[in-house]
Amino acid sequence: MNKLKYIAIIAIFGTMGISEVGAQIKEEKLILDRKREPEVKKIEKKKTSVVAEKNYPPKEKKTQDSLNLKYTITDVPAASDFKTSTIQGEDISPKFNADYQNNYFQIGMGNFGKVLADGNIATTLENQMEVGADLHFLSTKGLKKEYNWDSSQSSANIGAYLNGFGEKGKFNINADYGLNDYNYYGIYALTPDSEVNLQQKTNRFRVNGYYDFYSNNILNDVRLKSSILTDKFDAKEAQAEILVNLSKHGVEIPMDEVMMNADLGINLETLNSEFSLLNENRSYYFNAALSPRLTFFKGNSYLMLGSGFSFLNAKKNSNLLAEEAKNSKTYWFPKAELQIAAADEFKFYGGVDGGLKMNSYANLLEENPYLVSDQELKPTETTYKFYFGIRGDVDQSIKYDVSAGFAKINNILFFKANDLFSKDFTLERNPYDFANTFSAAYDNGTVSEVKGSIQYFPLANLVLDGELSFAKYNLDNNENIYNKPLVVASLGGKYSLLGKKLNLGAKAIFSTDKTTNSFTFAEAGTTPNVFVSTEDKNDKVGGFADLNLSAEYKVHKNFSIFALGNNLLNTNYQTFKGYKVLGAQFLGGVKISF
Repeated sequence: MNKLKYIAIIAIFGTMGISEVGAQIKEEKLILDRKREPEVKKIEKKKTSVVAEKNYPPKEKKTQDSLNLKYTITDVPAASDFKTSTIQGEDISPKFNADYQNNYFQIGMGNFGKVLADGNIATTLENQMEVGADLHFLSTKGLKKEYNWDSSQSSANIGAYLNGFGEKGKFNINADYGLNDYNYYGIYALTPDSEVNLQQKTNRFRVNGYYDFYSNNILNDVRLKSSILTDKFDAKEAQAEILVNLSKHGVEIPMDEVMMNADLGINLETLNSEFSLLNENRSYYFNAALSPRLTFFKGNSYLMLGSGFSFLNAKKNSNLLAEEAKNSKTYWFPKAELQIAAADEFKFYGGVDGGLKMNSYANLLEENPYLVSDQELKPTETTYKFYFGIRGDVDQSIKYDVSAGFAKINNILFFKANDLFSKDFTLERNPYDFANTFSAAYDNGTVSEVKGSIQYFPLANLVLDGELSFAKYNLDNNENIYNKPLVVASLGGKYSLLGKKLNLGAKAIFSTDKTTNSFTFAEAGTTPNVFVSTEDKNDKVGGFADLNLSAEYKVHKNFSIFALGNNLLNTNYQTFKGYKVLGAQFLGGVKISF
């Protein structure tokens, strides 16, 4: 009977197609830190750590966590951090469960010259402290049939971490070094020689620390973050941040079954960026933020009232400015949220939020690696954001969250394509001077959003999920926002069988068109040896559908084989103007656990 059940389920998955995307293994980026902040989540899952925690968490800590953690699709097991199969080096790992895996090494090879190596080793010492190390490498030879010039890319990441428990709390310290070596290959308006140098290279070193106190009596948790980034063109950026949460939870008040939590968040952040190209932009920011709040709760219903205060000090300079520009400003942001839990299946919520977000060169590169190494960096200010929605848990088999919002934002960040920096009529150019790079652009305006996410657990070994996001921008000075799609959606699933020896998965990602600017070039008739450029401010980068499949089979408890298929519709769609992704990709390999 069980065999017939397995055969029937496999047949269903074979007929689903893209619209009902089959099951999917956890598509997790094989990046070094693996969202290892805070790493203590990993410790909580290890049976060897339970005794050392001494009945942690206490009741008030559970209450705090239930109120502070956003109810999103990632709260239930195995939400995906899947990325599209872009040429710049994203990849996925065929892991079915949501737990972190220690002590393994895997290697794989595929078409487009793809090579993958990934491993982790960890051990628990006698004092219950855990030490470990990560290694990750991925490379591809790029699109040799699409571009005459070099489009190869590679990335490497190596790091170490330490987890442990003390008498009063638990802690994590991790450090990692990342190298990204790639090319500005997205040339669409010129035809340079195949030997042209288009290389860019970035180095980033990070150290993070986290300490979480078992009790919420005044000092709750402390986080430290630091990052140093350099690139091939002598850009330098240093970023540091400390976050302290003070709290007093479970305070009884003279109301029937109503309790109160009091919290105060303190955040200090510095950002120092220096560029050596073009305008040689330099900026220094120091931001001090306070976030007091009171939360009144009864069962699963609650009312949170708070505020956000930011004190920003800025210094900016470039070779275009005669002297350094200094500015200090104080911000206030409203913060409130109300949830009415009619039942576990229906929880209605709404609120208002706001805040100041620091935009660093390092963070911008994670979203768009093809930036020129000279950026004007400004913080994004969400003056206010009103939102409302409904979320729920239906018989522990369906979790959903649907919301809508409207926000007023200053310095909305998007990416604008660059013109030629030198108009000389020659193809002997710098790697970034073929109209193949982007710069951060800012504008004030509003954004209307609708978001939805759902996960469905029809069987114990089957998970289906879907997400949809709609965002409409209305800018003060630009007719369209560049390089942001109107709608993004994904469908996925994962399925295990044969006693979890065989894990299957699928993920389909959809995106609508994006508006961008682009350039065409011609030699000036009146002034020889000079390019004249014409800008199209309403160009389009086409939408796409990206289908991805993965499978892993455990031959032995210490040995597995896996296969990945990315972009199986075999379309060379573009992430940004000129930057086509790899076509259909196939990668297979082995994993050894020890």
